[in-house]
Amino acid sequence: MIADIWTIVWKESKEILLQRGNLRGGWVGLLVFIGVFGIFMPLQSGPDWVESPAGLFVWGWVPFLLVSGVVADSFAGERERHTLETLLASRLSDRAILLGKIAAAVAYGWGITMVSVLVGLITVNVVHWQGELIFYPPATGLGIVALSFLVAALAAGLGVLVSLRAATVRQAQQTFSIAFFLLFIPLFAFPLLPEEWQARFVQIAANANLASIVLGVAFILLIVDAALFVAAMARFKRDRLILD
Repeated sequence: MIADIWTIVWKESKEILLQRGNLRGGWVGLLVFIGVFGIFMPLQSGPDWVESPAGLFVWGWVPFLLVSGVVADSFAGERERHTLETLLASRLSDRAILLGKIAAAVAYGWGITMVSVLVGLITVNVVHWQGELIFYPPATGLGIVALSFLVAALAAGLGVLVSLRAATVRQAQQTFSIAFFLLFIPLFAFPLLPEEWQARFVQIAANANLASIVLGVAFILLIVDAALFVAAMARFKRDRLILD
């Protein structure tokens, strides 16, 4: 089964990097993305880009953005290109196909995020070098690695579930955009709150234990990721997809 999953991962990765050559996919788009999050923004923020816990919010959002750009194509794109029937007629199991597509999307989103994190760390140290290495605090660094992976898995699971039901890539992208907005309503709404409320939330966050917050958020994401995978497995029925 591992070999079958790897076959799907390899197929999806080639399509993402070579065939979907637009601003959200392809090598040019990746270089621009890494340039923005790995060079431009760290230059603007300075050492705070590495030392501030706010980096958790930035790097928690980035993999969702990356995965959302490619995962809508996972099944809806196959359906549009009339290659879904061929894929489903292969000897590959349902689980291998589903896991392979999810794994490819996660590897893409999380991998590019980690590269951007590393490039940003190098940028800050080169520009602001004062004789010692500037590095992420342990809780922040581990949180970025863990939460960005779980967020990538969240986006991949949700996107695959949407793509399974969508007739076209455009429809999948529109549905996924609504889900994206609903998930990130708290971030969009925060600047609209009264200044007193904002200050109170900031004070609570500053006094809270960062490691405990990261563990709590990671636990919630893990449960949601598992639920999305179970839902996708329940939805992925080869005979039903062929008939659709």
